[in-house]
Amino acid sequence: MVKNTLNVGSISEGFVLDHIEAGRSMDIYKYLHLDKLDCCVAIIKNAKSNKMGKKDIIKIECPIDFMDLDILGFIDHNITINIIENEKIVEKKQLRLPKEIRNVIRCKNPRCITSIEQGLDHVFVLTDEENQIYRCKYCEEKYRRRR
Repeated sequence: MVKNTLNVGSISEGFVLDHIEAGRSMDIYKYLHLDKLDCCVAIIKNAKSNKMGKKDIIKIECPIDFMDLDILGFIDHNITINIIENEKIVEKKQLRLPKEIRNVIRCKNPRCITSIEQGLDHVFVLTDEENQIYRCKYCEEKYRRRR
């Protein structure tokens, strides 16, 4: 029996998002606006993982400066960011749940000021890190992050 393997080449300068929950890579692609980049982006879905069973991986061949780590930490704070220089990992970054997020989720409370004032940012503050609960800065509407 022949094993099917996928071989994706290394990158010389850029970063790799590893340990993404299987199936979530396209959400990350959208939130980080990777479609607007003029560089090489490789998405690997459902890769085998000893730790997770299956995982997604995104390789991006450009500087990390543009990336909003808060959004990435909100989407999945278990992601590991490997920074690559000269085809070698020079740094690994661990993400955390951000204390505050802007314009990522929308307040669902119809009486919230954000429903009336169209130009107002939707700001949520982390109020319970253990249960991953955020609350609207204006009306305190609760938002529980899906795990």
